[in-house]
Amino acid sequence: MGHSRFGDRSDVNLSELTFEAVQPSLEESGLTAKEIPYVAVGSMGVWSEEPLPAVVIAEYCGLTGAGLVRCEAACASGSAAAFTAYSAIASGQMESALVVGAEKMRQIDTPTVLEMIGRAGYYLWEFENFGMTFPAYYAVHAVQHMEKYGTTEEDLALVAVKNHRYGAMNPLSHLQHEITVEKVLGSSVIAWPLKLYDCCPITDGAAALVLASEEKVKELGVEAPVWIEAIGYSSDTANLSKRENYVGLEASVRASRMAYKLAGISPKDVDVATVHDCFTIAEIMAYEDLGFCEKGEGARMIREGETEVDGRIPVNIDGGLKAKGHPIGTTGVSMLAELTKQLREEVKPRRRQAPMKNYTALAHNTGGTGHYGYVTILRR
Repeated sequence: MGHSRFGDRSDVNLSELTFEAVQPSLEESGLTAKEIPYVAVGSMGVWSEEPLPAVVIAEYCGLTGAGLVRCEAACASGSAAAFTAYSAIASGQMESALVVGAEKMRQIDTPTVLEMIGRAGYYLWEFENFGMTFPAYYAVHAVQHMEKYGTTEEDLALVAVKNHRYGAMNPLSHLQHEITVEKVLGSSVIAWPLKLYDCCPITDGAAALVLASEEKVKELGVEAPVWIEAIGYSSDTANLSKRENYVGLEASVRASRMAYKLAGISPKDVDVATVHDCFTIAEIMAYEDLGFCEKGEGARMIREGETEVDGRIPVNIDGGLKAKGHPIGTTGVSMLAELTKQLREEVKPRRRQAPMKNYTALAHNTGGTGHYGYVTILRR
């Protein structure tokens, strides 16, 4: 795997940024660019100088000639790319493939970014009719969760505090500072009850993974490979008004149940997880949707420290989207890269290395407001 530094990367163009992730992934795999037969790129590409980035990235990284596809599933584009490459290998079409997530979002102004992301659901219904953008969509979820389960603004703030603490330990994170509950509660209201520190930043970043078949892994002499055990996937209505409730994301529920079944495990077997915390309420809902607790118990998990590095199920101990950052098409690939390091027990500083019991990890990546859902189970 390879991973660039996340943040405001105005120091490089999109191809140069992507190279920071692709080159180390190739070096670690023992393969050269010319030996890669297929490349799947996760990117929305609507905010950078390259709206169709795959061929430009491939040329810059020496991958010209490989099969090439760009995958788009909104914020889950990286996971869609991973699934595409995984499926190509699992089908027997090829022995290896490269997965790339790449995004430069900070080249355009914030209102335009918000509008483009706001179009990721059902433009004519939510955005055009009501002028809603993603903070407002997730505020709807937060309000209903608070109403039904007693979740509080302080509970949401605890998620931000946790993820900033781990982000401050991660040298690749966008946001490198710790915060307090008081700072979260005192920050500007974006869409009540969500405040500035309840929202992930607009981020540039890239990540890359080399996938290989069992036979290729043996040929390359990899001593302790990390396997994709299963990938679950689902989707939900484009129109949010057609959903039964707003206390969870049904696509996450269905994708996770598929992944658990395919992997032959249950939520209790997961040692560490990365979940899609684009807003703090999203992490709390993910605890419940993924079966880490019963519905309505997510706030209790964060209050009792169950998702800390020394808790029952460490979650987002890389900083999550909230602090590490959320370069849209990169996020799913970044999650898998982080979990690969966790499963290899290579994370530094060690105080954010999750203890391993089953050597099993879970990545949860959603697109839109639960319009797309992917859950990937990794195992060493």
